[in-house]
Amino acid sequence: MAEIILLTGELQSGKTNLCLELYQLAQESGIRVGGMISPAVFMGDKKTAIDALNLKSGIRKRLAELRTSHQTGLETQRWSFDPEVVDWGNQMLKEAVPCDLLLIDELGPLEFQREQGWVNGFAIIDSGEYSTAVIVIRPSLIEEATRLWRVSRVIDLNRVTLDSSLIAELFDGLNPF
Repeated sequence: MAEIILLTGELQSGKTNLCLELYQLAQESGIRVGGMISPAVFMGDKKTAIDALNLKSGIRKRLAELRTSHQTGLETQRWSFDPEVVDWGNQMLKEAVPCDLLLIDELGPLEFQREQGWVNGFAIIDSGEYSTAVIVIRPSLIEEATRLWRVSRVIDLNRVTLDSSLIAELFDGLNPF
């Protein structure tokens, strides 16, 4: 049975960095990885954009930029999303499985409340066509996510330390060999 791990924490708690480290370790070990990660883009110490990284192909595209007067039709309070990149990301999510490790960073208010963003992530998680899924979820949405899926573990980076032992513990559970 597929294992679902929810990864949560406040802004800049290390959720995306943990996903990137798991992705790197899995690649180095020959574990089939699928999904999307959304790494932040910084200018100095200011977060100015969000990229979308397809884990099967390694292709990275600009997903969102700080909101300005230019409206794309897909905005949050802080970000303006590129609809073409959102569509591309959803297509890449459809192609993410089957895999050993599914990583989705993140499913947030855009997906849960507005049915926009990485909406294909819901069907991919429901498919169970992976050994382990690590899904980044906002703290305010954990309860809703645990109602949708049979979650084996919730890792709250506000309560645990993101260090090599946590990464090793998660990675040891992934290795299918």
